[in-house]
Amino acid sequence: MTRPAAHATAGTLAAPTLSPWTIFWISSIAVFLVSLDSTLLFAAFGAIGASFPGTSAADMSWVLNGYTVVYAAMLIPAGGVADTHGRKKVFLLGVVLFLVASAACGLAGSVAWLVAARVLQAVGAALLTPASLSLVLDAFPQHKRAVTVSLWGAVGGLAAAVGPSLGSLVVETLGWRWAFYLNLPLGALSLWRGAALLQEARKPERQRPVDGVGMALLILGVGAIALSIVQMESPRWTAAELGAAAVAGVAALVLFVLWARTAPAPLVDLGLFRNRTYAFTNVATLSFGIAFSMMFFAFFFYLTQVWHYPLRTAGLAITPGPLLVIPFAILSGRLAGRIGHRPFLVGGGLLYACAGSWFLLVPGAEPAYLTHWLPGLILSGSSIGMVLPSLSAAAVNRLPPGQFAVGSAVNQATRQIGSVMGVAVTVLLLGHGNLTHASFVPLYVSHVLLALLTAGLCIPVNTKPQR
Repeated sequence: MTRPAAHATAGTLAAPTLSPWTIFWISSIAVFLVSLDSTLLFAAFGAIGASFPGTSAADMSWVLNGYTVVYAAMLIPAGGVADTHGRKKVFLLGVVLFLVASAACGLAGSVAWLVAARVLQAVGAALLTPASLSLVLDAFPQHKRAVTVSLWGAVGGLAAAVGPSLGSLVVETLGWRWAFYLNLPLGALSLWRGAALLQEARKPERQRPVDGVGMALLILGVGAIALSIVQMESPRWTAAELGAAAVAGVAALVLFVLWARTAPAPLVDLGLFRNRTYAFTNVATLSFGIAFSMMFFAFFFYLTQVWHYPLRTAGLAITPGPLLVIPFAILSGRLAGRIGHRPFLVGGGLLYACAGSWFLLVPGAEPAYLTHWLPGLILSGSSIGMVLPSLSAAAVNRLPPGQFAVGSAVNQATRQIGSVMGVAVTVLLLGHGNLTHASFVPLYVSHVLLALLTAGLCIPVNTKPQR
Protein backbone atom coordinates (compact mmCIF):
# COMPACT_ATOMS: atom_id res chain seq x y z
CA MET A 1 0.00 0.00 0.00
CA THR A 2 2.26 2.73 -1.25
CA ARG A 3 -0.07 4.89 -3.31
CA PRO A 4 -3.06 6.99 -2.26
CA ALA A 5 -5.10 5.39 -5.03
CA ALA A 6 -4.58 1.96 -3.51
CA HIS A 7 -6.52 2.88 -0.40
CA ALA A 8 -8.81 5.68 -1.54
CA THR A 9 -11.89 3.66 -0.65
CA ALA A 10 -10.66 3.11 2.90
CA GLY A 11 -10.59 6.72 3.95
CA THR A 12 -11.07 9.89 2.06
CA LEU A 13 -9.86 11.06 -0.80
CA ALA A 14 -8.36 12.25 -3.80
CA ALA A 15 -8.39 11.22 -7.41
CA PRO A 16 -5.73 8.62 -8.26
CA THR A 17 -3.70 11.15 -10.23
CA LEU A 18 -3.69 13.77 -7.48
CA SER A 19 -0.41 14.07 -5.64
CA PRO A 20 -0.67 13.53 -1.88
CA TRP A 21 1.34 16.73 -1.44
CA THR A 22 -1.42 18.66 -3.20
CA ILE A 23 -3.84 17.36 -0.58
CA PHE A 24 -1.34 18.29 2.11
CA TRP A 25 -1.05 21.92 0.99
CA ILE A 26 -4.79 22.41 0.42
CA SER A 27 -5.45 21.16 3.94
CA SER A 28 -2.51 22.94 5.51
CA ILE A 29 -3.48 26.41 4.25
CA ALA A 30 -6.66 26.29 6.30
CA VAL A 31 -4.90 24.82 9.34
CA PHE A 32 -2.28 27.56 9.08
CA LEU A 33 -5.02 30.19 9.36
CA VAL A 34 -6.65 28.48 12.34
CA SER A 35 -3.35 28.23 14.20
CA LEU A 36 -2.38 31.77 13.19
CA ASP A 37 -5.57 33.14 14.74
CA SER A 38 -4.88 31.35 18.00
CA THR A 39 -1.85 33.55 18.75
CA LEU A 40 -2.04 36.50 16.33
CA LEU A 41 -4.49 38.17 18.70
CA PHE A 42 -1.84 38.25 21.44
CA ALA A 43 -0.43 41.22 19.51
CA ALA A 44 -3.86 42.73 18.87
CA PHE A 45 -5.03 42.35 22.49
CA GLY A 46 -4.15 45.89 23.57
CA ALA A 47 -5.39 47.54 20.36
CA ILE A 48 -8.76 45.79 20.54
CA GLY A 49 -9.16 46.83 24.17
CA ALA A 50 -8.34 50.44 23.25
CA SER A 51 -11.14 50.35 20.64
CA PHE A 52 -13.68 49.53 23.34
CA PRO A 53 -12.99 51.91 26.28
CA GLY A 54 -14.05 50.70 29.69
CA THR A 55 -13.46 47.04 28.90
CA SER A 56 -11.18 45.32 31.43
CA ALA A 57 -8.34 42.98 30.52
CA ALA A 58 -10.28 40.15 32.16
CA ASP A 59 -13.32 40.82 29.96
CA MET A 60 -11.13 41.20 26.89
CA SER A 61 -9.58 37.79 27.58
CA TRP A 62 -12.83 36.22 26.33
CA VAL A 63 -11.99 37.41 22.82
CA LEU A 64 -9.20 34.83 23.11
CA ASN A 65 -10.72 32.29 25.47
CA GLY A 66 -14.28 32.34 24.10
CA TYR A 67 -12.80 31.11 20.83
CA THR A 68 -10.47 28.60 22.45
CA VAL A 69 -13.04 27.03 24.81
CA VAL A 70 -15.56 26.44 22.01
CA TYR A 71 -12.83 25.29 19.64
CA ALA A 72 -11.60 22.74 22.16
CA ALA A 73 -15.08 21.37 22.88
CA MET A 74 -16.14 21.29 19.22
CA LEU A 75 -12.95 19.64 17.94
CA ILE A 76 -13.87 16.26 19.35
CA PRO A 77 -17.37 15.87 17.88
CA ALA A 78 -16.06 17.43 14.68
CA GLY A 79 -13.57 14.59 14.40
CA GLY A 80 -16.40 12.06 14.58
CA VAL A 81 -18.50 14.08 12.16
CA ALA A 82 -15.61 14.14 9.67
CA ASP A 83 -15.13 10.37 9.94
CA THR A 84 -18.80 9.58 9.41
CA HIS A 85 -20.22 12.35 7.22
CA GLY A 86 -17.33 12.85 4.83
CA ARG A 87 -14.00 14.53 5.42
CA LYS A 88 -14.04 16.69 2.30
CA LYS A 89 -17.56 17.92 3.04
CA VAL A 90 -16.78 18.75 6.67
CA PHE A 91 -13.46 20.36 5.74
CA LEU A 92 -15.07 22.68 3.19
CA LEU A 93 -17.96 23.54 5.54
CA GLY A 94 -15.44 24.44 8.24
CA VAL A 95 -13.52 26.71 5.87
CA VAL A 96 -16.73 28.52 4.84
CA LEU A 97 -17.78 29.12 8.46
CA PHE A 98 -14.28 30.25 9.39
CA LEU A 99 -14.19 32.81 6.57
CA VAL A 100 -17.68 34.18 7.27
CA ALA A 101 -16.86 34.50 10.97
CA SER A 102 -13.51 36.17 10.21
CA ALA A 103 -15.32 38.86 8.22
CA ALA A 104 -17.82 39.28 11.06
CA CYS A 105 -14.96 39.70 13.56
CA GLY A 106 -13.45 42.48 11.46
CA LEU A 107 -16.81 44.25 11.31
CA ALA A 108 -17.53 43.91 15.05
CA GLY A 109 -18.88 47.07 16.68
CA SER A 110 -18.76 45.84 20.27
CA VAL A 111 -16.91 43.34 22.42
CA ALA A 112 -20.05 41.18 22.65
CA TRP A 113 -20.31 41.07 18.85
CA LEU A 114 -16.63 40.24 18.56
CA VAL A 115 -16.84 37.40 21.09
CA ALA A 116 -19.93 35.99 19.34
CA ALA A 117 -18.18 36.10 15.96
CA ARG A 118 -15.14 34.43 17.52
CA VAL A 119 -17.38 31.61 18.77
CA LEU A 120 -18.66 31.04 15.22
CA GLN A 121 -15.07 31.19 13.98
CA ALA A 122 -14.19 28.50 16.52
CA VAL A 123 -16.93 26.22 15.19
CA GLY A 124 -15.53 26.52 11.66
CA ALA A 125 -11.98 25.96 12.89
CA ALA A 126 -13.06 22.88 14.83
CA LEU A 127 -14.77 21.36 11.81
CA LEU A 128 -11.86 21.81 9.43
CA THR A 129 -8.92 20.83 11.69
CA PRO A 130 -9.47 17.07 12.27
CA ALA A 131 -10.86 16.66 8.76
CA SER A 132 -7.66 18.21 7.44
CA LEU A 133 -5.42 15.77 9.31
CA SER A 134 -7.53 12.81 8.21
CA LEU A 135 -7.23 13.92 4.58
CA VAL A 136 -3.47 14.13 4.98
CA LEU A 137 -3.13 10.80 6.81
CA ASP A 138 -5.15 8.94 4.19
CA ALA A 139 -3.17 10.50 1.34
CA PHE A 140 0.17 9.04 2.44
CA PRO A 141 1.31 5.46 3.03
CA GLN A 142 2.08 4.32 6.56
CA HIS A 143 5.86 4.58 6.23
CA LYS A 144 5.64 8.29 5.34
CA ARG A 145 3.14 9.31 7.99
CA ALA A 146 5.64 10.19 10.71
CA VAL A 147 7.31 12.90 8.66
CA THR A 148 4.02 13.98 7.04
CA VAL A 149 2.20 14.46 10.34
CA SER A 150 5.24 16.24 11.75
CA LEU A 151 5.11 18.62 8.80
CA TRP A 152 1.36 19.10 9.27
CA GLY A 153 1.95 19.85 12.94
CA ALA A 154 4.85 22.12 12.02
CA VAL A 155 2.58 24.21 9.79
CA GLY A 156 0.30 24.79 12.76
CA GLY A 157 3.23 25.33 15.10
CA LEU A 158 4.85 27.83 12.76
CA ALA A 159 1.57 29.72 12.32
CA ALA A 160 1.00 29.85 16.07
CA ALA A 161 4.56 31.03 16.61
CA VAL A 162 4.54 33.59 13.78
CA GLY A 163 1.13 34.93 14.83
CA PRO A 164 2.38 37.43 17.44
CA SER A 165 5.02 39.01 15.17
CA LEU A 166 2.77 39.14 12.11
CA GLY A 167 -0.08 40.44 14.24
CA SER A 168 1.99 43.32 15.60
CA LEU A 169 2.90 44.42 12.07
CA VAL A 170 -0.70 44.22 10.85
CA VAL A 171 -2.14 45.97 13.90
CA GLU A 172 0.28 48.90 13.70
CA THR A 173 -0.01 49.39 9.93
CA LEU A 174 -3.63 48.47 9.14
CA GLY A 175 -5.46 48.18 12.47
CA TRP A 176 -6.64 45.21 14.50
CA ARG A 177 -9.58 44.45 12.20
CA TRP A 178 -7.14 43.36 9.51
CA ALA A 179 -5.93 40.63 11.82
CA PHE A 180 -9.20 38.93 10.80
CA TYR A 181 -9.44 40.14 7.21
CA LEU A 182 -6.07 38.47 6.54
CA ASN A 183 -7.85 35.11 6.67
CA LEU A 184 -10.07 35.84 3.68
CA PRO A 185 -7.75 35.51 0.64
CA LEU A 186 -5.83 32.44 1.84
CA GLY A 187 -8.98 30.78 3.13
CA ALA A 188 -10.71 31.39 -0.21
CA LEU A 189 -7.76 29.75 -1.99
CA SER A 190 -8.04 26.65 0.20
CA LEU A 191 -11.81 26.53 -0.37
CA TRP A 192 -11.49 26.91 -4.14
CA ARG A 193 -8.79 24.28 -4.62
CA GLY A 194 -10.33 21.91 -2.09
CA ALA A 195 -13.74 22.00 -3.76
CA ALA A 196 -12.16 21.41 -7.15
CA LEU A 197 -9.55 18.75 -6.36
CA LEU A 198 -10.49 16.75 -3.27
CA GLN A 199 -12.78 13.75 -3.65
CA GLU A 200 -15.07 12.35 -1.00
CA ALA A 201 -14.71 8.85 0.37
CA ARG A 202 -17.46 6.33 0.78
CA LYS A 203 -19.15 7.00 4.12
CA PRO A 204 -19.54 4.24 6.68
CA GLU A 205 -23.03 2.78 7.00
CA ARG A 206 -23.18 3.56 10.70
CA GLN A 207 -22.85 7.22 11.60
CA ARG A 208 -21.80 8.49 15.00
CA PRO A 209 -24.27 10.85 16.75
CA VAL A 210 -23.09 14.12 18.29
CA ASP A 211 -22.89 14.03 22.10
CA GLY A 212 -24.52 17.35 23.04
CA VAL A 213 -24.43 16.58 26.78
CA GLY A 214 -20.71 15.87 26.76
CA MET A 215 -20.00 18.96 24.69
CA ALA A 216 -21.99 21.19 27.07
CA LEU A 217 -20.25 19.74 30.13
CA LEU A 218 -16.81 20.29 28.60
CA ILE A 219 -17.58 23.90 27.63
CA LEU A 220 -19.05 24.61 31.07
CA GLY A 221 -16.15 22.99 32.91
CA VAL A 222 -13.29 24.67 31.04
CA GLY A 223 -15.11 28.00 30.75
CA ALA A 224 -15.99 28.20 34.46
CA ILE A 225 -12.43 27.40 35.55
CA ALA A 226 -11.01 30.00 33.14
CA LEU A 227 -13.53 32.56 34.45
CA SER A 228 -12.52 31.91 38.04
CA ILE A 229 -8.86 32.53 37.14
CA VAL A 230 -9.09 35.65 34.96
CA GLN A 231 -11.58 37.43 37.25
CA MET A 232 -9.67 36.64 40.44
CA GLU A 233 -8.70 40.29 41.02
CA SER A 234 -11.86 41.85 39.59
CA PRO A 235 -13.91 43.99 42.02
CA ARG A 236 -17.10 42.86 40.28
CA TRP A 237 -16.71 39.30 41.52
CA THR A 238 -16.55 38.19 45.14
CA ALA A 239 -14.28 35.42 46.34
CA ALA A 240 -17.34 33.29 47.06
CA GLU A 241 -18.67 33.73 43.50
CA LEU A 242 -15.34 32.85 41.93
CA GLY A 243 -14.95 29.88 44.25
CA ALA A 244 -18.40 28.69 43.23
CA ALA A 245 -17.44 29.07 39.56
CA ALA A 246 -14.27 27.02 40.10
CA VAL A 247 -16.18 24.31 41.96
CA ALA A 248 -18.83 24.24 39.24
CA GLY A 249 -16.13 23.91 36.60
CA VAL A 250 -14.43 21.01 38.36
CA ALA A 251 -17.80 19.34 38.98
CA ALA A 252 -18.71 19.70 35.30
CA LEU A 253 -15.44 18.05 34.25
CA VAL A 254 -15.99 15.18 36.70
CA LEU A 255 -19.51 14.73 35.32
CA PHE A 256 -18.02 14.85 31.83
CA VAL A 257 -15.79 11.87 32.62
CA LEU A 258 -18.62 9.96 34.32
CA TRP A 259 -20.90 10.65 31.35
CA ALA A 260 -18.22 9.46 28.93
CA ARG A 261 -18.01 6.16 30.82
CA THR A 262 -21.74 5.44 30.55
CA ALA A 263 -23.05 7.22 27.43
CA PRO A 264 -23.67 5.01 24.37
CA ALA A 265 -21.81 7.42 22.05
CA PRO A 266 -19.75 9.77 24.26
CA LEU A 267 -17.95 12.88 23.06
CA VAL A 268 -14.63 11.30 24.10
CA ASP A 269 -14.14 7.57 23.79
CA LEU A 270 -12.21 6.84 26.98
CA GLY A 271 -11.05 3.62 25.39
CA LEU A 272 -8.53 5.68 23.42
CA PHE A 273 -6.67 6.28 26.67
CA ARG A 274 -6.06 2.58 27.20
CA ASN A 275 -3.24 3.12 24.74
CA ARG A 276 -0.36 4.08 27.04
CA THR A 277 1.37 6.27 24.46
CA TYR A 278 -1.85 8.08 23.60
CA ALA A 279 -2.68 8.74 27.25
CA PHE A 280 0.73 10.13 28.20
CA THR A 281 0.97 12.17 24.99
CA ASN A 282 -2.31 13.91 25.74
CA VAL A 283 -1.38 14.83 29.30
CA ALA A 284 1.93 16.15 27.98
CA THR A 285 0.02 18.12 25.34
CA LEU A 286 -2.01 19.79 28.09
CA SER A 287 1.05 20.86 30.08
CA PHE A 288 2.90 22.06 26.99
CA GLY A 289 -0.17 23.94 25.75
CA ILE A 290 -0.33 25.91 29.00
CA ALA A 291 3.38 26.78 28.87
CA PHE A 292 3.28 27.66 25.15
CA SER A 293 0.49 30.22 25.43
CA MET A 294 1.94 31.70 28.63
CA MET A 295 5.31 32.23 26.98
CA PHE A 296 4.10 33.96 23.81
CA PHE A 297 1.52 36.12 25.54
CA ALA A 298 4.17 37.16 28.09
CA PHE A 299 6.64 38.13 25.35
CA PHE A 300 4.47 41.05 24.31
CA PHE A 301 3.87 42.18 27.86
CA TYR A 302 7.61 42.17 28.58
CA LEU A 303 8.84 43.82 25.40
CA THR A 304 6.20 46.56 25.31
CA GLN A 305 5.82 47.31 29.02
CA VAL A 306 9.22 46.54 30.55
CA TRP A 307 11.52 47.36 27.61
CA HIS A 308 8.98 49.83 26.13
CA TYR A 309 9.39 48.61 22.56
CA PRO A 310 6.80 49.84 20.05
CA LEU A 311 4.41 47.07 19.06
CA ARG A 312 5.94 46.57 15.61
CA THR A 313 9.44 46.37 17.08
CA ALA A 314 8.24 43.86 19.65
CA GLY A 315 6.78 41.71 16.88
CA LEU A 316 10.03 41.76 14.93
CA ALA A 317 11.98 40.99 18.10
CA ILE A 318 9.99 37.76 18.53
CA THR A 319 10.38 36.60 14.89
CA PRO A 320 13.74 34.71 15.02
CA GLY A 321 12.34 32.04 17.35
CA PRO A 322 9.43 31.03 15.08
CA LEU A 323 11.76 30.81 12.09
CA LEU A 324 13.44 27.82 13.75
CA VAL A 325 10.19 25.84 14.13
CA ILE A 326 9.97 24.45 10.59
CA PRO A 327 13.58 23.18 10.17
CA PHE A 328 13.55 21.52 13.59
CA ALA A 329 10.12 20.02 12.89
CA ILE A 330 11.29 18.59 9.56
CA LEU A 331 14.46 17.17 11.09
CA SER A 332 12.71 15.63 14.10
CA GLY A 333 9.91 14.27 11.88
CA ARG A 334 12.36 12.51 9.58
CA LEU A 335 14.34 11.03 12.44
CA ALA A 336 11.18 10.06 14.37
CA GLY A 337 10.23 7.80 11.48
CA ARG A 338 13.35 5.76 12.34
CA ILE A 339 13.79 6.08 16.09
CA GLY A 340 10.39 7.23 17.37
CA HIS A 341 9.26 10.53 18.88
CA ARG A 342 10.40 10.04 22.48
CA PRO A 343 13.91 11.55 22.11
CA PHE A 344 12.49 14.73 20.59
CA LEU A 345 9.65 15.04 23.07
CA VAL A 346 11.85 14.53 26.13
CA GLY A 347 14.81 16.48 24.76
CA GLY A 348 12.59 19.26 23.44
CA GLY A 349 10.79 19.52 26.78
CA LEU A 350 14.08 19.89 28.63
CA LEU A 351 15.26 22.47 26.10
CA TYR A 352 11.99 24.37 26.56
CA ALA A 353 12.65 24.41 30.30
CA CYS A 354 16.05 25.94 29.53
CA ALA A 355 14.31 28.63 27.47
CA GLY A 356 12.01 29.46 30.38
CA SER A 357 14.99 29.56 32.74
CA TRP A 358 16.79 31.95 30.40
CA PHE A 359 13.89 34.40 30.33
CA LEU A 360 13.53 34.07 34.09
CA LEU A 361 17.16 34.75 34.93
CA VAL A 362 18.76 36.83 32.17
CA PRO A 363 16.68 39.76 30.79
CA GLY A 364 16.54 42.81 33.04
CA ALA A 365 14.89 46.20 32.99
CA GLU A 366 17.23 47.61 30.30
CA PRO A 367 16.93 46.39 26.69
CA ALA A 368 19.78 44.14 25.55
CA TYR A 369 18.28 42.24 22.66
CA LEU A 370 21.24 40.37 21.16
CA THR A 371 22.67 39.13 24.43
CA HIS A 372 19.62 38.91 26.71
CA TRP A 373 16.67 38.07 24.43
CA LEU A 374 17.84 36.39 21.21
CA PRO A 375 19.48 33.35 22.89
CA GLY A 376 16.22 32.63 24.70
CA LEU A 377 14.32 32.80 21.40
CA ILE A 378 16.73 30.33 19.82
CA LEU A 379 16.16 27.91 22.69
CA SER A 380 12.38 28.31 22.59
CA GLY A 381 12.02 28.15 18.79
CA SER A 382 14.11 25.00 18.41
CA SER A 383 12.36 23.27 21.31
CA ILE A 384 8.88 24.13 19.97
CA GLY A 385 9.90 22.71 16.59
CA MET A 386 10.84 19.46 18.32
CA VAL A 387 7.87 19.15 20.68
CA LEU A 388 4.74 20.64 19.13
CA PRO A 389 4.53 18.61 15.89
CA SER A 390 5.89 15.52 17.64
CA LEU A 391 3.00 15.61 20.12
CA SER A 392 0.48 15.64 17.26
CA ALA A 393 2.28 12.84 15.44
CA ALA A 394 2.84 10.64 18.49
CA ALA A 395 -0.80 10.91 19.55
CA VAL A 396 -2.14 9.27 16.38
CA ASN A 397 0.86 7.08 15.60
CA ARG A 398 -0.62 3.80 16.83
CA LEU A 399 -4.32 4.50 16.31
CA PRO A 400 -6.30 2.53 13.70
CA PRO A 401 -7.28 4.53 10.58
CA GLY A 402 -10.93 4.72 11.66
CA GLN A 403 -9.92 6.72 14.74
CA PHE A 404 -7.52 9.18 13.07
CA ALA A 405 -9.90 12.14 13.11
CA VAL A 406 -11.36 11.55 16.58
CA GLY A 407 -7.98 10.72 18.13
CA SER A 408 -6.38 13.79 16.59
CA ALA A 409 -9.31 15.96 17.63
CA VAL A 410 -9.01 14.91 21.27
CA ASN A 411 -5.29 15.70 21.18
CA GLN A 412 -5.82 19.09 19.55
CA ALA A 413 -8.64 19.89 21.97
CA THR A 414 -6.36 19.05 24.88
CA ARG A 415 -3.81 21.54 23.58
CA GLN A 416 -6.52 24.20 23.25
CA ILE A 417 -7.70 23.61 26.81
CA GLY A 418 -4.11 24.14 27.87
CA SER A 419 -4.06 27.38 25.90
CA VAL A 420 -7.19 28.58 27.74
CA MET A 421 -5.52 27.95 31.07
CA GLY A 422 -2.29 29.61 29.92
CA VAL A 423 -4.07 32.75 28.74
CA ALA A 424 -6.13 32.90 31.93
CA VAL A 425 -3.05 32.66 34.16
CA THR A 426 -1.14 35.22 32.08
CA VAL A 427 -4.00 37.75 32.22
CA LEU A 428 -4.24 37.21 35.99
CA LEU A 429 -0.51 37.74 36.55
CA LEU A 430 0.23 40.46 33.97
CA GLY A 431 -3.04 42.10 32.96
CA HIS A 432 -2.94 44.82 35.62
CA GLY A 433 -0.21 46.99 34.01
CA ASN A 434 2.78 48.67 35.75
CA LEU A 435 4.92 45.61 35.08
CA THR A 436 8.52 45.06 36.15
CA HIS A 437 10.81 42.09 35.67
CA ALA A 438 9.71 40.79 39.07
CA SER A 439 6.13 40.59 37.76
CA PHE A 440 7.21 37.81 35.39
CA VAL A 441 8.96 35.59 37.93
CA PRO A 442 5.88 33.47 38.86
CA LEU A 443 5.00 33.06 35.20
CA TYR A 444 8.44 31.86 34.10
CA VAL A 445 8.82 29.59 37.11
CA SER A 446 5.52 28.00 36.06
CA HIS A 447 6.81 27.77 32.49
CA VAL A 448 9.93 25.87 33.59
CA LEU A 449 7.96 23.47 35.79
CA LEU A 450 5.43 22.76 33.02
CA ALA A 451 8.22 22.13 30.51
CA LEU A 452 9.90 19.67 32.89
CA LEU A 453 6.53 18.00 33.47
CA THR A 454 6.09 17.67 29.69
CA ALA A 455 9.48 16.00 29.35
CA GLY A 456 8.75 13.60 32.20
CA LEU A 457 5.33 12.65 30.82
CA CYS A 458 6.87 11.81 27.45
CA ILE A 459 9.31 9.23 28.82
CA PRO A 460 6.71 6.37 28.50
CA VAL A 461 5.80 7.41 24.93
CA ASN A 462 6.73 4.63 22.49
CA THR A 463 6.37 5.23 18.76
CA LYS A 464 9.56 3.51 17.69
CA PRO A 465 8.90 1.67 14.41
CA GLN A 466 8.32 -2.03 14.89
CA ARG A 467 10.73 -4.22 12.95
